[in-house]
Amino acid sequence: MTPNTRQAEESIVPAKLNNRFYLMRHGQSLANEIGLIVCRPENAISQYGLTPTGRLQVCDAITASTLSSAALIVSSDYARARETAEIAYRILKTGDIESDTRLRERSFGDWELKDHSAYTHIWELDLLQTDEPQNNVEPVASVLKRTLDCIMDLDARFDSRQIVLVGHGDVLQIALAHFAGIQAHRHRSLKPLKNAEIRLLVSI
Repeated sequence: MTPNTRQAEESIVPAKLNNRFYLMRHGQSLANEIGLIVCRPENAISQYGLTPTGRLQVCDAITASTLSSAALIVSSDYARARETAEIAYRILKTGDIESDTRLRERSFGDWELKDHSAYTHIWELDLLQTDEPQNNVEPVASVLKRTLDCIMDLDARFDSRQIVLVGHGDVLQIALAHFAGIQAHRHRSLKPLKNAEIRLLVSI
């Protein structure tokens, strides 16, 4: 990250939102269960969906939530997120689910199909704000930009609506940090989202 890019990130003031956005991490996936990093479309769109435990987690989370049948569900197209969204849709009896590739998992580059213990190393590098991507991992700034583009496009289309964004750990965590006024590269300073957790996106 260049000094100008770093300065721009640090000076960002989160936009006020016209809608109530809820960020929902997918339920436990097969990749979570076996401790594998899966982020490339060729592996994630049709494979590594939810485990039976993951499906129960989603059912419990949606049932306990304050979401209504008027909520709009927008999901990553990866199997684990899509299946989560479909369960939410069936319980809430909402309208159609929208799919948005901008909510896909962060690309972890060379760590694809490697042990998930690599996340710790990746997050340590995030804090360093290195100028060049390490191991071809998608930079935090790139994840933030596409996620913000998705949120702001939806916010321009609707008003005073519940909008549920179903996605992945790092993508949602980075968005939460930004709207909390925390520098995006420090996203892990927030309490991590658990599988199937729903959290209101609050803009400072």
